[in-house]
Amino acid sequence: MAKQLIINTLCCPRWTQLTLFLVTLLSHFTTTATYRTGAPQELLKGFNTAPDLSTSSFQTLLRDSVGNYSLGFLRVNQNQLSLAVIHVPSKEPLWIANTNKLARWSDQTRIIFNGSLVISDTDTGLFWSTYTDGDRVRISNTSNLLIEKVTGTISILWQSFQFPYNTLMENQNFTSAMKLVSSNGLYSMKLGSNFIGFYAKFNMNSSSDHDTVHGELYLKHNPLEAKARVFEGEGPIRVILNPDGYLGMYQNGSTPVDVQPFSTFQQPGLGNRRIRLEPDGNLIAYFWTGSSWVVDFKQISDPCELPSTCGSYGLCQPGKGCSCLDDRKEYISGSCQIPGNRKQVAGGDFCGLFDREYRVLRKYGVELPYKEIMAYTRKSSLEKCESACEEVCTCWGAVYSNTSGFCYTIDYPIQTLVAVDDETKMGYFKVKEGGGKKKMVVWLGVGIGLLCGVVLIFLGVMWLFWKRAAREKRRYVEEEGVAGGVGPYRDLGSTKLKALELSQTQSS
Repeated sequence: MAKQLIINTLCCPRWTQLTLFLVTLLSHFTTTATYRTGAPQELLKGFNTAPDLSTSSFQTLLRDSVGNYSLGFLRVNQNQLSLAVIHVPSKEPLWIANTNKLARWSDQTRIIFNGSLVISDTDTGLFWSTYTDGDRVRISNTSNLLIEKVTGTISILWQSFQFPYNTLMENQNFTSAMKLVSSNGLYSMKLGSNFIGFYAKFNMNSSSDHDTVHGELYLKHNPLEAKARVFEGEGPIRVILNPDGYLGMYQNGSTPVDVQPFSTFQQPGLGNRRIRLEPDGNLIAYFWTGSSWVVDFKQISDPCELPSTCGSYGLCQPGKGCSCLDDRKEYISGSCQIPGNRKQVAGGDFCGLFDREYRVLRKYGVELPYKEIMAYTRKSSLEKCESACEEVCTCWGAVYSNTSGFCYTIDYPIQTLVAVDDETKMGYFKVKEGGGKKKMVVWLGVGIGLLCGVVLIFLGVMWLFWKRAAREKRRYVEEEGVAGGVGPYRDLGSTKLKALELSQTQSS
């Protein structure tokens, strides 16, 4: 190519050189555009492909008619993948297939459409399937992934809008059969009979059966409209992200029973809207400006009201930021991790054989960020509130108000508390103390004990074997001395026989 351009420069007229340059430039941009928009707009039966091992982040398999949304392989943790729909200009994932575990980024992983859209691995088998019998797969201009049956009419057999990940798009129906889950898996959003519920999974490994389905309820949004309300027995509620800039709750018909307005309320046409459950448990709405997503609404406006804004054993001070419940600890890198308590976030309790040791941390002037929706009991004193937790191995702490007598027990690893200017509000918290070291010492002792036991058993068996062998030898000698002797040796006892044999040996 370079040689040809040099030849043209040397031998061709200037207008010819200009023409060739323009043709080359146009060809370059055409190739670039084809690369960006060359993915098909539908997948038909028989489609079968594997990840391109050279792709670093996202491999497009399918696009919508406009080019705003793509379906493809999203690379995760370098060597794993998810099937995802992304917003092409921002590369933001809007939907991810809900697999129990991630597939490998390998040529052994396949995405297949055989009527069902399938993720499989030639070694480990099926990961995910839509379990349909469709004719084609396509993406709508609203990012909805569709599997359709094409006969006389087109019918939708399956759609991603019915299986959301952490995001809702404009006009997407969110029903009581669905849930949003944050990308870290800690938080979820579900609909109750007449409310939107937000839940936290702080304790994955507890012995307690407390709310094991959804987790700990940390926010409950009820309808606020005075003239409209949810009627029991008249059907479930649903939520829709309205293009006019609000999150609407509906029961029957098109009139909302609740409206949560955004900053751009009643300003349609600003761009695509989406709402996402964030890794900190907040629900945040955005709109697309053409170059970036702009925050338009936050379900929780005060950071201290988030379920764990300062992390485990953190203390949120309104207007000031984060510190630690333990005054001896420094808040570093978003954490107040307490030595010996490395499994706080993962969960657990104090019920196991090696989990019963803990120390107590007390703090005055604290309260829970969502105490309004937490269950409580009335206690006449702080000591009785503490005892209610101390006597229960699944309890991690308690917060007591000396004014009201309310005692809130905490059945999950301690998260963030809120600082208040009220010394009558007191906290009692359990801290696992050197659990890992204690387990190691105990198991080392058990191991040494077992080893000693094995050695003693071995020595005992050897002693018995030696004793039995000696007895057998003596019996054999005695029998030989009585029954097997010759001439004068016939009537000698074993002792005399041994003495005689010894004297013969010495004389010889």
